[in-house]
Amino acid sequence: MKKVKVEEVKSNLTNRRSFLKISGLAIAGTGLVLAGCNNDDDGGMAPPVDNQLPGVRNGVFDLGGGDAGILTYAYALEQLEADFYTRVVNGNNFGSVFSSEEQTVLTDLYNHEVIHREFFRAALTGALNDPDRLLPDLNFDYGDLNFGNRLQVLNTAKTLEDTGVAAYNGAGRYITTPDYLVIAGKIVSVEARHASAIRSLLNPGSADFAGDDVIDANGLDLAQMPSQILAAVGSLGVVQTPFTAQFLP
Repeated sequence: MKKVKVEEVKSNLTNRRSFLKISGLAIAGTGLVLAGCNNDDDGGMAPPVDNQLPGVRNGVFDLGGGDAGILTYAYALEQLEADFYTRVVNGNNFGSVFSSEEQTVLTDLYNHEVIHREFFRAALTGALNDPDRLLPDLNFDYGDLNFGNRLQVLNTAKTLEDTGVAAYNGAGRYITTPDYLVIAGKIVSVEARHASAIRSLLNPGSADFAGDDVIDANGLDLAQMPSQILAAVGSLGVVQTPFTAQFLP
């Protein structure tokens, strides 16, 4: 696999202080850039065990194993979140259903999730160096979800964000390349702020932004293995593109 160097750069977004204002938090915007490296550089993606690369197996795409599998797994989840918020902010009733503050938060979440999705797309494209190894664009169907209904949208966002936090927390232990572990840690910190923001929109002025249902007895966010997360996401019936994860824990 081609090695990819990950670098972080300062964002030029200076008006993000409104993001998560409702929960008393502020986040400094950062950007992610990938610089291509040759195969002699240090710090590349660790190869999957037994060459368990992502790709089609028995007619169905498999997420693969090792770092490539974990990143592909994260890419699948980010595709879902980015698609959801794209539909939310582009809905015909977005401006009338949500308050100005809610529109600001949801638009921020949309921008962040699209950045996350494109980061993983670029990282995997560069590292795998084979288009057949890249997870294809997934199709989603939200069934009876009414994107013009405030509570339905916010409760769905809550489910997705809580799931995303638990997914990153549970997957981090399986990442062996330091650069990718650092980036995953940064992304999950943003996802956690997303989750707290949505919870504060649903129940302002409460402690729900760090509720007992997502925080354990030690004050830490819950963590779940990829197999648990994929089962939970599958139960929603939203992801329409079949894929497997036979090499992930």
